[in-house]
Amino acid sequence: MGGPTRSTAPVGRNGRSAARPAPPVLDEIDKAIVRALQVDGRMSYAKLGPEVGLSQAAVRQRVQRLIDSGVMQVVAVTDPLSLGFTVQAMIGVRADGDLRALAANLGDLPEIDYVVIASGGFDLLLEVVCEDADHLMVLLNDVIRATPGVRSAEAFTYLDLVKQTYSWGTR
Repeated sequence: MGGPTRSTAPVGRNGRSAARPAPPVLDEIDKAIVRALQVDGRMSYAKLGPEVGLSQAAVRQRVQRLIDSGVMQVVAVTDPLSLGFTVQAMIGVRADGDLRALAANLGDLPEIDYVVIASGGFDLLLEVVCEDADHLMVLLNDVIRATPGVRSAEAFTYLDLVKQTYSWGTR
């Protein structure tokens, strides 16, 4: 009986391994809550409750359950340009070794907002927001390309972000 065994369990968001839990079952009220908050994430419980047919207290509990179960997050989405970040880019990384470990390592960098383990020409896709071209150069050359496990990295700077939405709804 040889060496250690390797898990073949799928790995999902945030590098979690083990068998994927069954997705939470959402009823029509949960789906209505998600849809309403995708339109207006600042909607008060006093307004949301009647919209979905619940009391303020009941809708507060439902929202908290949806957040606690990982079904949704309520966050502020900012416009990087208005905050002084003038360069956004997608960086394709070709890697050697453990992609999960490399993805987690790169995901710790504050400039990297999005890390995807991908198939195709790149092993990882990284979305970055930088102050300017010099900042992108330092990040790409001195940090990302210098990270153990990175074989190569190619930057695709955004000329214009035409559409960005988080409103894919529920099933």
